[in-house]
Amino acid sequence: MLNIYLVRHGETEWNIERRLQGWQDSNLTEKGIEDANALHDHLIDIKFDAIYSSPSKRAFKTAEIIAGERKLEIIADNNLREISLGDWEGKTTLEIEKLDPNEYYNFMKAPHLYNRKDLETFVHVQNRALKTINKIVEEKKTGNVLLVTHAVTLKTIMTYFGKRSLENLWDPPYVQNTSVSLIQIENDQPNILLYGDTSHIAAAY
Repeated sequence: MLNIYLVRHGETEWNIERRLQGWQDSNLTEKGIEDANALHDHLIDIKFDAIYSSPSKRAFKTAEIIAGERKLEIIADNNLREISLGDWEGKTTLEIEKLDPNEYYNFMKAPHLYNRKDLETFVHVQNRALKTINKIVEEKKTGNVLLVTHAVTLKTIMTYFGKRSLENLWDPPYVQNTSVSLIQIENDQPNILLYGDTSHIAAAY
């Protein structure tokens, strides 16, 4: 069987400020680094056969911390990037709500209707993320693979494997920073074993 571990990056400065990051970036906070270290310890006994990460520094740094002493190259994969948000990137949610109330409503409450000109939709993000997932499933067949990505990207993946519509993208559980989701694939049949697990954080404090 193949186990695919999906992790959201650690907490960042812009997360605290409630700024949307998209393809832009901000540094991990002290808590973000501590939580990533706690996840490293939590997953220490798992032998990963491959580690993939979004190239965004917040995700790649999280992947490096989790990888720790494992002698594995972290594969940067553009398909695991966050959704591209154009001129929303770097702005707070309050600023965006005033700037573009209709599309912000769609983004948060009706994701299947969200559609800003020349920018990615949730369908686009899901399709590119699944290209990488499907490639891994085809190539690996068995073992353990770690993917470090972002909230929207991760939610689109889990929505697909949960056989749910993107209309229900934001349904619980919320994927917190460094949360772990686990999809197990056996005989071509996927099964969600974990979704947004943060037990490593509670155990570390």
